[in-house]
Amino acid sequence: MSARKYVVLLGDGMPDLPIESLGGRTPLMAAVTPNLDRLAREGYAGLAQTTPDGFPPGSDVTNMGILGYDPALYYTGRAPLEAAAMGVALNPGDVAYRCNLVTLRPVAGGLIMDDFSAGHIETAEAHELVNTLQEKLGDARLSFHPGVSYRHLMVRRGDAAKVALTPPHDISDQNIRTHLPKGDGADELLDIINRAQMVLKTHPTNAKRKAAGKKEANSIWLWGQGGAPTMPTLKEKRGLTGAMISAVDLMRGIGVYAGMRVIRVPGATGWIDTNYEGKAQACLDALREVDLVYLHVESPDESGHAGNLEYKIKAISDFDAKVVGPVVAGLEKMGDFRVVALSDHPTPIAIKTHNTDPVPFAIYPAPEKGKGAAAFDEASMAATGARFASGVELFEYFTRK
Repeated sequence: MSARKYVVLLGDGMPDLPIESLGGRTPLMAAVTPNLDRLAREGYAGLAQTTPDGFPPGSDVTNMGILGYDPALYYTGRAPLEAAAMGVALNPGDVAYRCNLVTLRPVAGGLIMDDFSAGHIETAEAHELVNTLQEKLGDARLSFHPGVSYRHLMVRRGDAAKVALTPPHDISDQNIRTHLPKGDGADELLDIINRAQMVLKTHPTNAKRKAAGKKEANSIWLWGQGGAPTMPTLKEKRGLTGAMISAVDLMRGIGVYAGMRVIRVPGATGWIDTNYEGKAQACLDALREVDLVYLHVESPDESGHAGNLEYKIKAISDFDAKVVGPVVAGLEKMGDFRVVALSDHPTPIAIKTHNTDPVPFAIYPAPEKGKGAAAFDEASMAATGARFASGVELFEYFTRK
């Protein structure tokens, strides 16, 4: 076991663009972040280009890189990572698809992606819907697997489809007509989606949601497809034992393939009501047994996708007060440690999805002096001149002796 303890504190989607209503500031500038600001001032701070050339700026690609795994070598798709977290085994020839429960809104000329999360549907209700999809549509080649909230999985055995699929959070408020599956095998997927819509339309759970004034989960949306990847463990690759703490299956799946302990914290939701304090304590507890903890908080990203500025500022402030502060205070009592605070990608309020801009990072204590920043925000970090060309490069620097 390494004498030094390493912690990655990742606030998903925190960076943004200047917002007029904030006087040209970003949510990171507007949020209350004394702990992140301290890491930036006293640590080694700058920007990292976490989205590699040729890849979309998804959390799957960027977080793999931040953990030291080059997506060009190991990435096969988002859904197979989530399958690993859910205990769904993929055999050769199997393809997993991320299966969102979404809300589509009819308009003249088609259907609009009204909500990629079906109103952040509760997990219990979502399971009722997905279990019914499995009952009605599942067969020897097709299966549906319930996950958390709106995030679920579909698996096709012996899938030879070569299709282009679009993440639903990339097309909020847009007509879905130009974003439907395209390519060889697209018709089969469209048939599955249409049959799922018929099941969901008459489901009692949706009737209850409608009566309660909630958004109906009236369709599935398929994306992020791929077969099982082959990856070395973190121990094999870097000589470190590790633990992953996250509310979302994507991150848990990365942890499974990296050979890390996957810690499920009660009350961790991926939304602004998540159990921040429980995650922080789980991190400190895990460090008694492992070398590195990767603590992921989803709520700033979800707020960005929702276009909710108030929630995004609150999520960043809560991440700072309830995660960063307590974790760093606990680390300072442990002896030799190194922590990096960063994001995986920006999720600007204005576009409600990710972009490829570099992200701020702060490593504390500073491995080398002279690269502190005035505050933990986009402009202050850019001013230091410290740069990493990839998440992999950042991770290797962060974990060097």
